[in-house]
Amino acid sequence: MNEQRRQVLQMLAEGKITADEAERLIDALEREQPASPPGTAPRAKPRPKYLRVVMNSEEHTGDGPSRVNVRVPLQLLRAGVRLTSLVPPQALARVNVKLHESGVPIDLTQLKPEHIEDLIEHLDDLTVDLDDPSAKVQVFCE
Repeated sequence: MNEQRRQVLQMLAEGKITADEAERLIDALEREQPASPPGTAPRAKPRPKYLRVVMNSEEHTGDGPSRVNVRVPLQLLRAGVRLTSLVPPQALARVNVKLHESGVPIDLTQLKPEHIEDLIEHLDDLTVDLDDPSAKVQVFCE
C-alpha cells in the first residue's frame, strides 16, 4: 500500500473525511499512478463501481433543456441478484408472470451473479440510438 493511500485511510479512520470522500480520493490516486514499467504485466482494468445513464436534450420543454443524470451503484445490482436466491420459487414465478404481463421479458429465476458480471463487463460496448436528433444518451460504467 502506498503512502498516499495510507493517509487517505488514516483520515477516514479519524473521521476527518467520509467514506464517499475516501473512495473518490483513492480512485483519483489510482488514476494518477503511472503506467506499468516496461517488462511488467499491465494492470487489470479496475472493477466498475457505478452504472451511469446521462441524457441531454436540446429541445426546450417549458423550463429549458431536459437533462437526466442517473448514477446507480453496481454493488446494489450485485446485491439484488444475490437476494433473489432468498425469494421462494413460487414468489419468483408469480413475479415473472406479472413482469411478462407488463411487457418485461425477464426471468428472475435465471439471474445468477456470474451473469451480472458478464453484463457489467459488456456495458462498455453498449450503444443507445435515439430517434430524436436533439437528444444524446450515454450509458456507461465508471
